Amino acid sequence: MSFEEALTAHEIEPRKILIDMYTDWCGWCKRMDETTFGDESIARYINENFYPVKFNAESRNDIHFQGEKYSFVQKGNRGYHEFAIKLSEQLGRLSFPTVVFLDKNLSIIQPIAGFIDPDQFAPIINYIAGGFYLQTPWKKFEKDFDGLVFN
Repeated sequence: MSFEEALTAHEIEPRKILIDMYTDWCGWCKRMDETTFGDESIARYINENFYPVKFNAESRNDIHFQGEKYSFVQKGNRGYHEFAIKLSEQLGRLSFPTVVFLDKNLSIIQPIAGFIDPDQFAPIINYIAGGFYLQTPWKKFEKDFDGLVFN
């Protein structure tokens, strides 16, 4: 879904949002689409537990979010979207692909930069979706992880 569609759905039924931030020229983004997001169990888990958003970090469409307007900024032959900068603040740089998780209050939980294969991604999405990030250190959760839990 688009970010706007996720926000509309969120107004009806609040849910965490998973944003796949990519660019059209990013080879690792395409590989993550094919392998990780293309994995049937990963895709099903994401769709059951998050509003999944694909966001092109070079989109030319304005985004209105929490009273702010975010736009495309031309830089050289390309450019970047201000919303991509907002989503990447905790990282301190733009990197693609980056997966960003928002909580039910639409606050950023965590951006994670770089390609993540399905086996690495399964515990991450379970950690976020299940709210384990609020109480359990990642290393402990990762060590004890025993597979995706479906609703």
